[in-house]
Amino acid sequence: METKELIKPEKIQQKIQLVKGEFTPSDAAHVIMSLIDEKINFHKIQRLQKWEGNHRAETNELDDRISELEKEKEVAKTFINKNRALQRNIKINGILEITVADNEFKE
Repeated sequence: METKELIKPEKIQQKIQLVKGEFTPSDAAHVIMSLIDEKINFHKIQRLQKWEGNHRAETNELDDRISELEKEKEVAKTFINKNRALQRNIKINGILEITVADNEFKE
Protein backbone atom coordinates (compact mmCIF):
# COMPACT_ATOMS: atom_id res chain seq x y z
CA MET A 1 0.00 0.00 0.00
CA GLU A 2 1.41 3.40 -1.04
CA THR A 3 1.27 6.29 1.39
CA LYS A 4 0.70 9.75 -0.04
CA GLU A 5 1.47 12.91 1.83
CA LEU A 6 -1.42 15.32 1.91
CA ILE A 7 -0.39 18.85 1.03
CA LYS A 8 -2.26 21.50 2.91
CA PRO A 9 -3.50 24.20 0.51
CA GLU A 10 -1.71 27.51 0.88
CA LYS A 11 -3.77 30.26 2.43
CA ILE A 12 -4.17 32.98 -0.21
CA GLN A 13 -6.26 35.46 1.73
CA GLN A 14 -5.92 37.13 5.11
CA LYS A 15 -8.12 39.72 6.81
CA ILE A 16 -6.93 42.05 9.54
CA GLN A 17 -9.30 44.11 11.66
CA LEU A 18 -7.36 47.37 11.52
CA VAL A 19 -9.90 49.69 13.14
CA LYS A 20 -13.22 48.94 14.81
CA GLY A 21 -15.36 50.98 17.12
CA GLU A 22 -17.30 54.13 17.79
CA PHE A 23 -15.37 57.38 17.89
CA THR A 24 -15.99 61.04 18.59
CA PRO A 25 -15.67 63.10 15.41
CA SER A 26 -12.28 64.39 16.58
CA ASP A 27 -10.94 60.90 17.27
CA ALA A 28 -12.41 59.57 14.02
CA ALA A 29 -10.75 62.40 12.10
CA HIS A 30 -7.42 61.62 13.74
CA VAL A 31 -7.63 57.89 12.93
CA ILE A 32 -8.82 58.35 9.35
CA MET A 33 -6.50 61.23 8.46
CA SER A 34 -3.52 59.39 9.95
CA LEU A 35 -4.23 56.30 7.86
CA ILE A 36 -4.71 58.27 4.65
CA ASP A 37 -1.66 60.47 5.31
CA GLU A 38 0.48 57.39 5.90
CA LYS A 39 -0.59 55.93 2.56
CA ILE A 40 0.02 59.25 0.77
CA ASN A 41 3.51 59.44 2.28
CA PHE A 42 4.20 55.86 1.19
CA HIS A 43 3.40 56.76 -2.42
CA LYS A 44 5.42 59.99 -2.25
CA ILE A 45 8.45 58.02 -1.08
CA GLN A 46 7.94 55.50 -3.89
CA ARG A 47 7.74 58.36 -6.38
CA LEU A 48 10.93 59.95 -5.04
CA GLN A 49 12.79 56.63 -5.16
CA LYS A 50 11.67 56.08 -8.73
CA TRP A 51 12.75 59.62 -9.69
CA GLU A 52 16.14 59.21 -7.99
CA GLY A 53 16.76 56.09 -10.06
CA ASN A 54 15.75 57.79 -13.30
CA HIS A 55 14.87 61.49 -13.53
CA ARG A 56 12.75 60.73 -16.60
CA ALA A 57 10.77 57.94 -14.94
CA GLU A 58 7.03 57.99 -15.39
CA THR A 59 5.26 58.55 -12.09
CA ASN A 60 1.74 59.07 -13.43
CA GLU A 61 0.29 56.07 -11.59
CA LEU A 62 1.74 57.24 -8.30
CA ASP A 63 0.67 60.85 -8.95
CA ASP A 64 -2.86 59.67 -9.73
CA ARG A 65 -3.05 57.55 -6.59
CA ILE A 66 -1.83 60.44 -4.43
CA SER A 67 -4.51 62.69 -5.97
CA GLU A 68 -7.19 60.05 -5.36
CA LEU A 69 -6.17 59.76 -1.72
CA GLU A 70 -6.17 63.56 -1.30
CA LYS A 71 -9.73 63.65 -2.67
CA GLU A 72 -10.82 60.82 -0.37
CA LYS A 73 -9.32 62.74 2.54
CA GLU A 74 -11.51 65.74 1.68
CA VAL A 75 -14.59 63.50 1.40
CA ALA A 76 -13.84 62.07 4.84
CA LYS A 77 -13.31 65.55 6.34
CA THR A 78 -16.66 66.72 4.97
CA PHE A 79 -18.44 63.65 6.34
CA ILE A 80 -16.83 64.02 9.77
CA ASN A 81 -17.53 67.76 9.96
CA LYS A 82 -21.21 67.28 9.08
CA ASN A 83 -21.55 64.73 11.85
CA ARG A 84 -19.58 66.89 14.27
CA ALA A 85 -22.13 69.67 13.67
CA LEU A 86 -24.92 67.19 14.41
CA GLN A 87 -23.07 66.02 17.55
CA ARG A 88 -22.99 62.41 16.37
CA ASN A 89 -20.26 59.86 16.93
CA ILE A 90 -18.82 57.92 14.02
CA LYS A 91 -18.40 54.17 13.70
CA ILE A 92 -15.37 52.90 11.83
CA ASN A 93 -15.00 49.35 10.61
CA GLY A 94 -11.68 49.10 8.78
CA ILE A 95 -10.83 45.63 7.56
CA LEU A 96 -7.60 45.19 5.65
CA GLU A 97 -7.96 42.35 3.15
CA ILE A 98 -4.74 40.81 1.88
CA THR A 99 -4.65 38.36 -1.03
CA VAL A 100 -1.90 36.70 -3.02
CA ALA A 101 -1.28 38.44 -6.35
CA ASP A 102 -1.35 36.44 -9.58
CA ASN A 103 1.87 38.01 -10.85
CA GLU A 104 5.46 37.22 -9.91
CA PHE A 105 7.32 38.92 -7.07
CA LYS A 106 9.10 42.11 -8.10
CA GLU A 107 11.18 44.45 -6.00
